[in-house]
Amino acid sequence: MPIAPDYIAKVAKKALEVRETLPKSRQAGTPVGLARANQLANGDNLSLSTLIRMRSYLIRSRQNYRQAKQRGLDASNSKAIQAYMLWGGPRALTWAQEQISKLQK
Repeated sequence: MPIAPDYIAKVAKKALEVRETLPKSRQAGTPVGLARANQLANGDNLSLSTLIRMRSYLIRSRQNYRQAKQRGLDASNSKAIQAYMLWGGPRALTWAQEQISKLQK
């Protein structure tokens, strides 16, 4: 089973760190998103089903992330960016797609 590369783990870890500094009202992330961030940050093995869920979330949320970035926001003032980072950030989508293709061969 694949393990997220360092550049994805660092994004997830950063999102968790930023989230901790914010009041509850400004913290993003569902229990599933937080579990994913911890898996990525800790270097856990990721199953095919987890990778498929990652891809699904990242595709679904990509536009919200991009719109927030275009407005000059970051993880400290945008729940959309914070949540996207919990799932590994923009580069995680390409990586997840590559891993899914390898595992489905």
